[in-house]
Amino acid sequence: MVQKYQSPIRVYKHPFELVMEAYERRFPTCHLIPMFVDSEVLEETESEDGSVHNVQRRCKLDVDAPRLLKRIAGVDYVYFSQENTLNKRERTLHIESHNETFSNRVIIHELCSYSAHPENEDWTCFEQSASLDIKSFFGFESTVEKIAMKQYASSIKKGKEIIEFYLNQLEEEGISHVPRWTPSLDLELPVTPAVSIPVSTDANDRELADATQSENQTGTPDDKLDADYIKRYLGDLTPLQESCLIRLRQWLQESHKGKIPKDEHILRFLRARDFNMEKAREILCQSLTWRKQHQVDYLLETWTSPQVLSDYYTGGWHHHDKEGRPLYILRLGQMDTKGLVRALGEESLLRHVLSINEEGLRRCEENTKVFGRPISCWTCLVDLEGLNMRHLWRPGVKALLRIIEVVEANYPETLGRLLILRAPRVFPVLWTLVSPFIDENTRKKFLIYAGNDYQGPGGLLDYIDKEIIPDFLGGECMCEVPEGGLVPKSLYRTAEELENEDISLWTETIYQSASVFKGAPHEVVLEIIDAASVITWDFDVCKGDVVFHLYHSKRAPQPPRKDPLVGQHSSITTPGGNNVQLIDKSWTLGLDYSMVESPLTCKEGESVQGSHVTRWPGFYILQWRFHTMPGSASTNLPRVDDVLASLQVSSHKCKVMYYTEVIGSEDFRGSMTSLESSHSGFSQLSHATSNHSQSSSMISR
Repeated sequence: MVQKYQSPIRVYKHPFELVMEAYERRFPTCHLIPMFVDSEVLEETESEDGSVHNVQRRCKLDVDAPRLLKRIAGVDYVYFSQENTLNKRERTLHIESHNETFSNRVIIHELCSYSAHPENEDWTCFEQSASLDIKSFFGFESTVEKIAMKQYASSIKKGKEIIEFYLNQLEEEGISHVPRWTPSLDLELPVTPAVSIPVSTDANDRELADATQSENQTGTPDDKLDADYIKRYLGDLTPLQESCLIRLRQWLQESHKGKIPKDEHILRFLRARDFNMEKAREILCQSLTWRKQHQVDYLLETWTSPQVLSDYYTGGWHHHDKEGRPLYILRLGQMDTKGLVRALGEESLLRHVLSINEEGLRRCEENTKVFGRPISCWTCLVDLEGLNMRHLWRPGVKALLRIIEVVEANYPETLGRLLILRAPRVFPVLWTLVSPFIDENTRKKFLIYAGNDYQGPGGLLDYIDKEIIPDFLGGECMCEVPEGGLVPKSLYRTAEELENEDISLWTETIYQSASVFKGAPHEVVLEIIDAASVITWDFDVCKGDVVFHLYHSKRAPQPPRKDPLVGQHSSITTPGGNNVQLIDKSWTLGLDYSMVESPLTCKEGESVQGSHVTRWPGFYILQWRFHTMPGSASTNLPRVDDVLASLQVSSHKCKVMYYTEVIGSEDFRGSMTSLESSHSGFSQLSHATSNHSQSSSMISR
């Protein structure tokens, strides 16, 4: 496996020429880098006008590795080849290096660059990237990889310190200015302007950066992070952690359409998977698809809490803890969980909890600005006084477990600490039921106090200032969290009412879900009256691979009919969505209906948007068909029978989430809904399939 590293932009608040003077002092050897034994210049050239200076060096390194490994490898030192190209006119230094030793077994490649800051010509930017590919190493591949990554991380950390050391040395010698290069001729050649790289240099730039990020719906390769911004707003990260953040962020910019998640949000998912980039990317993409499907980004603006929640839900925000984290208080023992579930249903409770988490994210950003340090999580205080067996009502526990599951999947690393106070004897029973559904890292953040233990040493005062301890816990601060009580039975809803409302809550989205089975495609029909209309589509392939078709027919497809063989319609509803077939089995392609777009194979995780300008009125059928890999035999079973057989095989099922719209051709360019569709995309895309276009349609992934 190839290991990669990408640094943030590091800024030296010194002119480029002075930094170059400091950089040259690292050669031929540097006492600040113990493993850097020596270097020799192999070749040195300069352009006619003296503006470009090229140096090729051979560097000798004493790698800190076990003596046994060195003996097996048969070497004491490792040699690297380095080529430096200094362009004094453009004020850039490009450094490229690779290993000479064991180059047939290990490939190490590094690129570094120094350049004048695009917004402040008296500052200098530094950036580097590297890759490590160990093909074979006498059976010690894993050991060598760990040694290489450890030493590289250490050298990265020291890199800026070394330049700063030599800059201070120059200052002590009275050298505070190095003149810029100027051409000897009177006629100067035009200078190509540098590409602007947004670099945050001041704390007040954060609001501007946030505004820029929200305005720019799609990131660009030039949208980079600088090290000062990371430290100020995201915290102290190791070089490899910084690299994971930058690479995952860059992957999202290249692969997703629409608004890129905030850096804090990306970092939470990386922390939840111990900075394993592949695992973090997987759960982040799943979460982004979930947020898109349920429009969670707009929850705070669209969700209005029912009155029964305002009156009987015993939770609310209350100042902050000693570390500046937002503090949420939940008086669970005073809450009538059964009454709330019976009056509202699981979905309303879930949505209310999601709104609490969204508000928590907003408060973390606010507190980061207020306290001047990164705050990415909150503290939750749960008071269990009053908890008894009625809280273990099975539907209530089921609702709680579902809420925990959704929150764990979509809001990782948002809980900084959970303080559980006045835990009664029944608490271990509830804990036994709930704890298996809570991530191990999250469980480590739980502090549980029985009775009045929270008032003693190591208790509440260690985490919350005395002046904001709520009155019901013996403090002097009035807390606005509702006291709760029993929900009147007159507010209870019937099971049918709750079921219908639950469905409507989670289908408040322009997208619909559908299942696609082997032998049973999903089809949608659109009737076109005006010949020059535009059909637009936007769909995510959530599971499996599908082939997308667009057909035209002068005849209206018949609605799904009763199949006498199986006694049911050929329209199937599954937990993953509907499956409808409209093209009659007796129809002949080319006679009863025709293909108006070439088939498009779409891989799992792709997001596809496209449009088709219609040439004829009639009925247009959008079809998603199960993609059979080449070489595999397809069956000729009747459609419904094939579906019933396929339901038993998970690998024969695909899922898509789609939205379609018909627009008049004159309104197509200016349609806001069309723009909304084209900005879609929080799904895991394949970078290799970024665009696909045809003469009569535009399809983008």
